Amino acid sequence: MIDGPVCLIVNPHAGGGRALRLLPGVEAALRGQGRPFRVAETMSMQHARELAREACDNGDVVAAMGGDGIVGAVAGEVRHGDGLLVVLPGGRGNDFARKLGIPFDPVEAAKLLISGVERRVDLAEANDTVYLGILSAGIDSEVNRVALETRLKLGTFVYTYGVLRAIARWKPATWTVAVDGEPLDFPGYSVAIANSGVFGGGMYLAPDASLEDGKLDVVLIAQQSRLRYLRNLPRVFNGSHVKDSAFTLIQGSEVSFSADRPFTAYADGDPIGDLPLTVRALPGALRVVAPK
Repeated sequence: MIDGPVCLIVNPHAGGGRALRLLPGVEAALRGQGRPFRVAETMSMQHARELAREACDNGDVVAAMGGDGIVGAVAGEVRHGDGLLVVLPGGRGNDFARKLGIPFDPVEAAKLLISGVERRVDLAEANDTVYLGILSAGIDSEVNRVALETRLKLGTFVYTYGVLRAIARWKPATWTVAVDGEPLDFPGYSVAIANSGVFGGGMYLAPDASLEDGKLDVVLIAQQSRLRYLRNLPRVFNGSHVKDSAFTLIQGSEVSFSADRPFTAYADGDPIGDLPLTVRALPGALRVVAPK
């Protein structure tokens, strides 16, 4: 059993309002545990970070209810001290919870405060910003932009929609990548740097990525026909795409990369910064509650 009061940081707009709709059930579950708690709604990443710092200073268990972006923002602050994170999935993708085996129903996830265990897992950091899942740039830059801007209610299919929109006007890019100081250049669609290996609502881009090996999994997607790229898209949901020769996977602790034209890198669905960029692994940086 996890002891201590809980600060519940909620993004009320996560999952198109899903988090806010499910919040009363989570509150009831915490009351049923006889656990002291307080709810703090947030509207921005920066506000979520501030709330997480304050909760850690108070000695609270920090619960993040929303999508992977808010969970990552909170995780970045929890890791600075001796804080403990509880993930209550409230977004569209919930890929960090998926990787850890945390129930997608936040009421069920709250029960891990009784039945779960503490795990130490890796994080990744770019531009002083921590992320949980995958940072990528290239065609993914346009895909993420489309996914963030669309008003269509597509749920986990929003990434597929973004791909179809982006690939129609895609032009090849040339990439320069250095993994632990070893350089390579290639023409292609994108560079992705994975911590958990999952993004886009269950797309296992780096299917063998571990949260406990202290390494980043780097995925390079080489130039290929649009048709071949699209044929591989469904295979990303089961990880079989890695058998295609257009995909290269490399492991390392620090990755720097750039392209021959401007791109914005996205991580966990949110913009992180423009290229060039350096990403570092943060081994065992986060204490998180997970199923036994």
